[in-house]
Amino acid sequence: MKSIAELQAIRDKARERIAVRDGAQDGTRVVVGMATCGIAAGARSVMNAFVDEIAKRHVEHVAVVQTGCIGMCQFEPIVEVLAPGKEKVTYGKVTPEMVAKIVTDHLVNGNPVAEYTVANLMK
Repeated sequence: MKSIAELQAIRDKARERIAVRDGAQDGTRVVVGMATCGIAAGARSVMNAFVDEIAKRHVEHVAVVQTGCIGMCQFEPIVEVLAPGKEKVTYGKVTPEMVAKIVTDHLVNGNPVAEYTVANLMK
């Protein structure tokens, strides 16, 4: 670090990430399965991609949280989107590359990405 301004920039970026992880108690929640099977399948990088994309786009009232086993290990990494008053959407085999489309289509525009859902993977 070369200056106080750099330190403040680091602090501000960390605060944004924390806000995405802790906020939106009454808003939409993006729940990432982080049990052993999810982590082994790449859930940590998926969760980080959601946090980064949501912060980058300044999407409000959305929190990214982690949970344990969701129970469908063959579809890991699994991400559930829970929006108030709407049916839960479960995405399977999520990669960091899929996150931008999920954020844009589903979280911003309200249109779940059907081809990424577990229901579609089961066909």
